[in-house]
Amino acid sequence: MDLDAYLDRLGVVRPAAPDLATLRHLQAHHLAAVPFENLSSHLGEPVVLDEEALFGKIVHRRRGGFCYELNGLFAALLRELGYNAELHAAQVFRADGTLGPPLDHAAIVVSLDEDWLVDVGFGRFARHPLRLSGVDAQPDPEGEYLVLDAPHDDFDVLRDGKPQYRLERRPRPLADFIPMAWWQTTSPESHFTRSLTCSRPTSQGRVTLSADRLIETVDGVRHELRLASPEAIRAAYRVYFGMTLPRLPAPPGESPLTAGAKQPDTALT
Repeated sequence: MDLDAYLDRLGVVRPAAPDLATLRHLQAHHLAAVPFENLSSHLGEPVVLDEEALFGKIVHRRRGGFCYELNGLFAALLRELGYNAELHAAQVFRADGTLGPPLDHAAIVVSLDEDWLVDVGFGRFARHPLRLSGVDAQPDPEGEYLVLDAPHDDFDVLRDGKPQYRLERRPRPLADFIPMAWWQTTSPESHFTRSLTCSRPTSQGRVTLSADRLIETVDGVRHELRLASPEAIRAAYRVYFGMTLPRLPAPPGESPLTAGAKQPDTALT
């Protein structure tokens, strides 16, 4: 791995030691620099879960990704820097309180003097590592988090009292997530194919581009703007997320090939 290129993507210098303070710094910068996005599903791009492909997408092409991609590559970076970092599968809680399928999500557990949950691929989530052995609420800029024991020796992670996901205790290789990543990016039943989003936290809140809607939350106040043209959408990707797209992703429910025919590259420059 080209460590300097990855660290430059995050806007940080090479750390001196793999300690907790550095881990906090790296996680916060990763979240701020690399957006959570599902554009590949709407661009007709395959999601390839190997480190070389992920490095090319996230570092060289300066894109973002979703959980398997972002946490998969970040875990590899942490290992290169000397951390004991492993991927763990999780089941995401639905709005009705039931659990989604196994391997629905991938997060990172980093072992230092104790185990810490690190997650840069869940959209809105903790900006700092969470202590897995903690029994008390853990404050974070994104809310108050609680890690509870769950059946089968797993962990339930809650934000502001609401369950987020159930984390497996045993580690998994990145390849274990390939079948679910394929389903998430291709199935008409997946929320990734039914929605289009690109989002990252900011110093004052969060910015999200959802199709043609630009949503900014500043100090708890939500502002929404409808972008009127393809040029404005492309500019928003560039200004807010540092992404220069060769073409716009197709709207949800529309084929990327059909969208490309309606909006040729020459019309979007």
